[in-house]
Amino acid sequence: MPLPHHCTLCPRSCGADRAAGQTGFCGADDRLLVARAALHHWEEPCLSGDPDAETGSGTVFFSHCSLRCCYCQNHPISQQGVGRAVTVERLSEIFLELQQKGAKNLNLVTATQYLPQVQAALCLAKSHGLMLPVVYNTGGYETVETVRALDGYVDIWLTDFKYASSQLAAQLSAAPDYPAVAEAALRQMLAQTGKPVYNTDGYLQRGVIVRHLVLPGHVAESRAVLQTLARLRAETSVAFLPSLMSQFTPFYKAAEHGLGRRITSYEYRQIIDEAIRLGLTDGYMQEKSSAREEYTPPFDLEGV
Repeated sequence: MPLPHHCTLCPRSCGADRAAGQTGFCGADDRLLVARAALHHWEEPCLSGDPDAETGSGTVFFSHCSLRCCYCQNHPISQQGVGRAVTVERLSEIFLELQQKGAKNLNLVTATQYLPQVQAALCLAKSHGLMLPVVYNTGGYETVETVRALDGYVDIWLTDFKYASSQLAAQLSAAPDYPAVAEAALRQMLAQTGKPVYNTDGYLQRGVIVRHLVLPGHVAESRAVLQTLARLRAETSVAFLPSLMSQFTPFYKAAEHGLGRRITSYEYRQIIDEAIRLGLTDGYMQEKSSAREEYTPPFDLEGV
């Protein structure tokens, strides 16, 4: 798949002539920008394992993003484009280097704006011995067509489901269509991967993890998200792993949008209780570790 002359890779469908170097809504042009590549120890346990072990999730952060989340903890790369231009060949080498370092999986963070190059790099890396499960780490704002295009490339979907309210999605991420888009994308992800599959060491090999970051003052919104997820699981009959995240920190422009504090333990407990009430946990709810944040500014372009 070549870079598009009329870009529709994300739901913005901005129509930028990316192949000619025009910048899309996401901020990407014809270059492939990578901000960081390293073993990451603080994802969900089924991805990164023991945070004190030498192994971890082989994470590649791609520059730019189609969302405009006012609280993004990685805003230097998602909003400001911090990163270094690499070739497809170099990207494939990065994938293999992470495997050699002991990565348990290959974790691609916000990669959709570079979908054609990422597909080419995966094919090249696999031809040279890449055997890791591929994790697609996304904000959930994906078209069904893009999810389908990644069938056969992606083993594990690590997707957000941020909002049930179009109004809140518009206010905090400039994406009023987010709830409908994320639901359609998640349905397709579940259809492609099926229920979670683990190896003998307990690492996820295939399946879907659905993250939800609990926002301060928005317990009702989180409850609505969980109700949506429970409905989707009932309708699709496909199990997935919910990951309810408590580590919200008022990064970037969060305070300007009424998100100037962390959540309370009481707010988070209410959401856990709701997940249990809805039968979403089934004894295997995951939680992304918040003991040590991966946001360590400034990004040093490690591993690129």
